Amino acid sequence: MQAKASVTYVRIAPRKVQIVLDLIRNQPVDKAMAILKHTPKAACEPLIKLLKSAIANAENNHDMDPENLYIAECTVGQGPTLKRIRPRAQGRAFRINKKTSHITLVLREAE
Repeated sequence: MQAKASVTYVRIAPRKVQIVLDLIRNQPVDKAMAILKHTPKAACEPLIKLLKSAIANAENNHDMDPENLYIAECTVGQGPTLKRIRPRAQGRAFRINKKTSHITLVLREAE
């Protein structure tokens, strides 16, 4: 049995999210929550919300015990890029790409 939660169009680059996901992969949820709360990265804030949502899904939809859950899979994919223009000298324009992420978390019960 597994519980899943996902968030789309998070305004942070996927490679920045991937660094934090590598820290919490295959960890129990209480330890993963502690890691996220004490890691000074911008990606931690949406990941804490996502982890709480996945725990709630497991508890309410699948009758799983929140004490025995661990993060089985966590993936991030690139969403659409917001393209912006930065004016530069002599009438030129530089492009700024603001990347977005789609994040998925899968929880399973430990045997």
